[in-house]
Amino acid sequence: MKKRILVTSALPYVNNVPHLGNLVCVLSADVFTKFLRLKNKKAVSVCGTDEHGTTTETKAIEEGLTPKQITDKYFRIHKKIYEWFGCDFDCFGRTSSKANHETTKDIFFKLHKNNYIKEKELEQAYCVKCERWLADRFIGGICPSCGYEEARGDQCENCGRLLEATELKNPKCRICSSTPEIRKSRHLFIDLPKLTPKLKKWINESQKNWTENAKTMTNAWMKEGLKERCITRSLKWGIKVPLKGYEDKVFYSWFDAPIGYISITRECRKDWKQWWKNPKETTLVQFMGKDNIPFHTILFPAFLIGTGEKYTLLGHMSSNEYLNYESGQFSKSRGIGIFGDDAMETGLPSDVWRYYLMTNRPEKMDSEFSWKDLQAKLNNELVANLGNLVNRTLAYINRFHGSRMPKAALKKDDREFLKKIAKEEKEAEKAMDSIQLKTALKKIMEISRLGNQYFQKKEPWKTKNAACLLVLANLIKDLSILIQPFLPETAKEINRQLGTRQKTWQDLGKPAVKPGHRIMKAAPLFRKIEDREAELLRKKYGGKKKMETFPLDLKVAKITAAENHPNAEKLNVLRIDLGKEQRQIVSGLRDHYTNEELKGKNIVIVSNLKHANFRGVESQGMLMAAEKNGKVILLEAPNSEPGERVRIEGMKNSEKEITIEEFSKIKMATKSKKAVYNGKPLKTGKEEIRADIEDGAEIT
Repeated sequence: MKKRILVTSALPYVNNVPHLGNLVCVLSADVFTKFLRLKNKKAVSVCGTDEHGTTTETKAIEEGLTPKQITDKYFRIHKKIYEWFGCDFDCFGRTSSKANHETTKDIFFKLHKNNYIKEKELEQAYCVKCERWLADRFIGGICPSCGYEEARGDQCENCGRLLEATELKNPKCRICSSTPEIRKSRHLFIDLPKLTPKLKKWINESQKNWTENAKTMTNAWMKEGLKERCITRSLKWGIKVPLKGYEDKVFYSWFDAPIGYISITRECRKDWKQWWKNPKETTLVQFMGKDNIPFHTILFPAFLIGTGEKYTLLGHMSSNEYLNYESGQFSKSRGIGIFGDDAMETGLPSDVWRYYLMTNRPEKMDSEFSWKDLQAKLNNELVANLGNLVNRTLAYINRFHGSRMPKAALKKDDREFLKKIAKEEKEAEKAMDSIQLKTALKKIMEISRLGNQYFQKKEPWKTKNAACLLVLANLIKDLSILIQPFLPETAKEINRQLGTRQKTWQDLGKPAVKPGHRIMKAAPLFRKIEDREAELLRKKYGGKKKMETFPLDLKVAKITAAENHPNAEKLNVLRIDLGKEQRQIVSGLRDHYTNEELKGKNIVIVSNLKHANFRGVESQGMLMAAEKNGKVILLEAPNSEPGERVRIEGMKNSEKEITIEEFSKIKMATKSKKAVYNGKPLKTGKEEIRADIEDGAEIT
């Protein structure tokens, strides 16, 4: 590799908590970067969150937040999880940043200037009920290729085929479930056929350092012939297209997301051009799952080549297959699998998870997570192999040599053993250099196994052989270097117990633990998981996670008219605006508000309440108010739009019709002048719902 090494992993979508399948490539990039640092290489690791596109807008609608609030929330969650897993990126950022807006527009303008951008009409789904264009991920349907019934408008999660929304069978709007219409809309396309000659020349020169699946998929795309690909979407959340006539369009997230690698580096390093515009001195190494391959081997390079500038392009590609979950697929959208926050809650150290994911890394074929396998690898490999070697060696020195390394001369067989270890270490280094991380880790654990065999053969408890203790202590020192990229916290703990400082890769094979050196008190590096604990973990964290459903569909409504009920002294009849529809509701507010006071208020109503008749007048819903000691105060949302949903974070509203009897069992109250349910505030995307009344007022 060249003088400088840029390491990136595919930027995870920020619309959900990352699961273990997502973490494979993020951790792989971190492991490789830690290895480069141990070798004193000039390396920069870049990661962050992909924050634009329909996935973000969908999640925002689902949780009743704005896209900005959603990305802020999940950016913090992602960052916390990666930090817990021991990832220490040089640059970690967001594609929604000002820098990415500027960099994306700069690259677009250069592509446009060089005539690689075309304008075309596109058939696109439009939801009449929602009154909006539906970008790919707002549409669900049946995959035309494999028949999977929950395919998205851009890609089938089951077979991996990239799709256009118009190809789906039985398409449905994912917001309201109605069937969309197909209408025409103007969009911008990148002219990949025109870029093909330059792209093909670069691919032929570069793919020698790509994994086989990357070569196969890329060559298949090139053989089939590249087509013009749309780079704009009809969304509100994203980087606005800076061309006249496209004010209602943003760039497709797969246009600006890979550009995010550049802008994230640009944000955190003044010398970013030395990395991204210095192809003679810089190697770009990228880690990702196989579903991201064509975006990084074809689209992203095409964007950069098309600018006509000398950007650093992909050098080494390490694309893994899928990590499956208990014979099925991990899925964020369906909540299947083990997620980063689950791992944090299990009580198992982050190094255990790092070890499991790297030793199970799906380098050449799909692999599978299972709780039994996790238990077996922890107990039989980390505890019984690595942990056993370190603990038994250091505990023996503590007990029989007063924690001081004894004096002894190495014999021929000791030196032969060290030569064998040196050869194994070279093999591990070779695997790391070629980014075969799983192979390297297995080789490192083989070195540890050889150490246990050597200890057993030398039997120091019988022979009082002190030389073998010097050999073993220095072997443990080497292991602390070898495992540091994979198990950083364990490496620190080994150094602490060994009484040494962290060494570099160049210190392998060099004796650092000499006669007279003081060893600290030995302590187990890992603990076993017994069957009962493993089963409890599986039951608690192994099921499908569904977003809890709130039984009400609450919406903001504006009172447009209010009058007395013709047949009831204490009732009002209100006309309300719900944005896309008008309704009438009957309320009992005449003792608390005048009709004039009610007009123009933005209130909260239960829109899925079964319609009822009150003294000859139909009520199509129910307004919500807080009541305590005879005082009644309306719940209001003055800054929100009519029709906007009122939600509880982490829950989705039910649209199922509910009876007044069912409603009466739902307990809501006020706290700090906020309307709350189970301690969580009711809110729209713009504000929390308030009621100027004392705490504990019942909401009805």
